[in-house]
Amino acid sequence: MDDSKSKSSKDVDIYRDTPVRLLGYANEVGESFRAKIGPRWVLATYGLSTAYVIADTIDKSIKTYNKSKVNGDQIEKTAYAATDAFIWQMLASVLVPGFTINRACALSNYMLSKNVNLKASRREWLVICIGICVIPFIIKPIDHSMDKLMDNTLRKLYTLE
Repeated sequence: MDDSKSKSSKDVDIYRDTPVRLLGYANEVGESFRAKIGPRWVLATYGLSTAYVIADTIDKSIKTYNKSKVNGDQIEKTAYAATDAFIWQMLASVLVPGFTINRACALSNYMLSKNVNLKASRREWLVICIGICVIPFIIKPIDHSMDKLMDNTLRKLYTLE
């Protein structure tokens, strides 16, 4: 087997470089369907997204702990990695996109409610479709924005080797 292929497969972060990343966006789907499923189920989708965030945080913590065994600075580096992963994921996967989709759906619902010829059930489905369609367009800009935010705040306080 080619060494470059085996190395690249080891470098793949399943929580950020694979479709598993989409679990972090479960709450956006929930926000899109809010009018049909109700707030209790939307809250459940936030639970799924938060479980994804915790899984990624644990994964980054374990990897950092194992890498820093030789230097003896495991605790400090592991704490930084856990904090960084948790804050980044909560912002990039849960809070900012959830708010964005919630507001996109609310605005769509408001605008569509002005059309007196549109039945409420059709308006709800249109709002759901708009919310779902917005999700792919916000993922990369939010991820990049959160990288910049973290690079200019928390990550300036610490350095990982």
